[in-house]
Amino acid sequence: MYAVVLLVCCSWVALLCPSVQAYENLALKKPAWQSSTEMSYNGAELAVDGLYTDLSWDGGQCAWSVGGQTTAEWGVDLGGVKYIHHVFIQYATDNWVWDEYNGYTGYFLGFSVYISNTTNKEDGVLCFRDTIYTRATIPNPVNITCPYHGRYVIYYNNRTHPPYPEGYSYDVYIELCEVEVYGCPTPGRYGENCSLLCPENCHCDVIDKTCVECVPGYKGHLCYEECGGHTYGLECKQSCGNCSGGVQCDHETGSCPKGCDAGLYGDKCDLECGGHTYGLGCKQSCGNCSGGVQCDHVTGTCPNGCVAGMSGDKCDLECDGHTYGLGCKQSCGNCSGGVQCDHVTGICPNGCVAGMSRDKCDLECGGHTYGLGCKQSCGNCSGGVQCDHVTGICPNGCVAGMSGDKCDLECAGHTYGVECKQSCGNCSGGVQCDHVTGNCPNGCDAGMYGDRCDLECAGHTYGVECKQSCGNCSGGVQCDHVTGNCPNGCDAGLYGDRCDLECGGHKYGVGCKQSCGNCSSGVQCDHVTGSCPTGCDAGMYGDRCDLECAGHTYGVGCKQSCGNCSGGVQCDHVTGSCPNGCDAGMYGDRCDLECAGHTYGVECKQSCGNCRGGVQCDHVTGNCPNGCDANMYGDRCDLACDSYTYGVECKEVCGNCSNGIPCHHVDGSCPSGCVAGAYGATCKQSCGNCSNGEPCHHVDGSCPSGCVAGAYGVTCKESCGNCSNGDTCNDVDGSCPYGCDVGVYGKTCDKACQSGRYGLSCAKACGQNCQGCNRFNGVCEFGCHPGWTGTFCEKKKVFAMTMKTSRFLLNWWIFNRSSTELFS
Repeated sequence: MYAVVLLVCCSWVALLCPSVQAYENLALKKPAWQSSTEMSYNGAELAVDGLYTDLSWDGGQCAWSVGGQTTAEWGVDLGGVKYIHHVFIQYATDNWVWDEYNGYTGYFLGFSVYISNTTNKEDGVLCFRDTIYTRATIPNPVNITCPYHGRYVIYYNNRTHPPYPEGYSYDVYIELCEVEVYGCPTPGRYGENCSLLCPENCHCDVIDKTCVECVPGYKGHLCYEECGGHTYGLECKQSCGNCSGGVQCDHETGSCPKGCDAGLYGDKCDLECGGHTYGLGCKQSCGNCSGGVQCDHVTGTCPNGCVAGMSGDKCDLECDGHTYGLGCKQSCGNCSGGVQCDHVTGICPNGCVAGMSRDKCDLECGGHTYGLGCKQSCGNCSGGVQCDHVTGICPNGCVAGMSGDKCDLECAGHTYGVECKQSCGNCSGGVQCDHVTGNCPNGCDAGMYGDRCDLECAGHTYGVECKQSCGNCSGGVQCDHVTGNCPNGCDAGLYGDRCDLECGGHKYGVGCKQSCGNCSSGVQCDHVTGSCPTGCDAGMYGDRCDLECAGHTYGVGCKQSCGNCSGGVQCDHVTGSCPNGCDAGMYGDRCDLECAGHTYGVECKQSCGNCRGGVQCDHVTGNCPNGCDANMYGDRCDLACDSYTYGVECKEVCGNCSNGIPCHHVDGSCPSGCVAGAYGATCKQSCGNCSNGEPCHHVDGSCPSGCVAGAYGVTCKESCGNCSNGDTCNDVDGSCPYGCDVGVYGKTCDKACQSGRYGLSCAKACGQNCQGCNRFNGVCEFGCHPGWTGTFCEKKKVFAMTMKTSRFLLNWWIFNRSSTELFS
């Protein structure tokens, strides 16, 4: 029994033990918040004001949230990380007795308490979550042992994942009249009086001084080990920057004791050089990088090359050696005096040497000029080469079309080209062709083409300039290039000397000897294939429109479907009409309309029954798809219910109507009321135990003069519980006027006593040492706990030594004494 008491005292939901009294309330008058507030006088701060004498919602001492919510949260800020021992919670009771009948118990059930270093409960630890309490067992107030350190204590409850255990509320409230957080106010202390110091560098447990967390810069079980491996800070989770020489940064702050590696700066050496600087201490300046980008923060090299006129890895050298521009890849011209051109533009500052031109002096005299300043003109030398800069003679002869030493005479006599050795073609009117190209200035004779008029017409053309097209000669041969006549006749679909006339008169093919089909609107078919360009007349199909529609189709393009013709015969290929009438369930000239208007069958001559909702029956069989109207049944809903049934498909049987009159065929109501002993709209319910044997009310079943003894309720169908002295219960609510009989309790005295209670209305408590307490007389049916006796296990046992036991102990002592003397 002592072990059980000790376990309860030390568990996470404990009775307030004397050993925790020395801790300080860290939450008193600290800032608090909650997920919502019911009224202005129900703020979150009321739960930490130290007052909880009035536990009602409007007493001004309790924090209260808005109802109807699936989650509720309240929290307090302790002002810094504190060492917590336990949390005290006083829940609202509305100043009623706190037991299973108190309505506030259901809102308290299932609550949780978190300890966190942020206002987010998920960042902290779950100190406690209720999973075992019921409305009858949940304590109030409650003390929860939470040996953690943190800044925020958060109360949370929810109803987001039903179903919940019996007794739980459907929604949740904040109904906190007081929350007190006990622990050590000063960091680094522990023990009952908060008088003991934690180990150095350690956030220790408030009870047993074990290290829960190390201060920044330390690690290990006892927090004696400094951060290493280029880490620092809380739990050594932060990485050092690049300290000079790769040394360890300061284990607490991360600062570098001897400065940074090249290219980095800042206390922690975690920032790269910028502003066009690089190297140790970022004291060196970058060169002229392309696009003005930052050079490499360590080496100073330019990632995308240099601006024009600069070179080197760091772009800090100007172009030289008669080069300039991007990458110094362009060469300077012949500057006067051999000086270096400008390293960016390549311009010569003092002009050019003789025979060169432009700002950069990189071009020789050209354009058929020569000499100083390039001011004299050359002749037309072959290949466009430069003439001799002194005599004007062409070193390699003349260009095409010219002759003579100086190449200043044009070709003539129907010749052209290099040395005038090529002959002209058939130019129109026999004129001279161009002396250079051989082209005819006024065009060609008939049947010829080309710039030089030396090619016969081809590609199915003929005549002047080959502008006339030949017809389609048989076999695709070329027509005569002058007259255009076809030597071997025409291709299919054409006729005439030049085969340039298409077949007509609804004819096509070779020699226009084949007849076309029925083309739409009587148009001419294709003169070659006989196909119809705009489709066929109604009822016809095929490339040549010479086939009638089939396969139950008709009309233009045979795209319309026939209706359901009788016997499945083909409808008329043009109109779609059925020659022998329609299949059952269909009507119309084309048999494409289903029977309607509550008819079905052949020619829609049969009438449907009363289908439910007035819908159309099946047009072929007459069956109703959704069943029948009330009072009708059968596949076609054409059969009426008998006199004592009603409703859909006549499946409901009438109740006990007075005088044996049938009920209403639709709703089952009795036109003349119910027989005695029955009630309700359909007279199917039986009366309860009315006093004096009176019949109950025919509509609601109530008893006009109350219930017989032992019954209660509006319809007197409930039975009384076990009232004291056999009294009759109240015939309205079933309550017992003078309490309950032995062994039962509750408003209607129908609940057996709880474990540990017995007697009238379960008012007496069983003995604490009793096993199997009888709920009627309190007798311990399974005996007493060890060391106790009596009817109610109320007496302690006294050990009495019997004569037999005394004799046994004396003989044992004599034997042992004799043995000792014998062997000594």
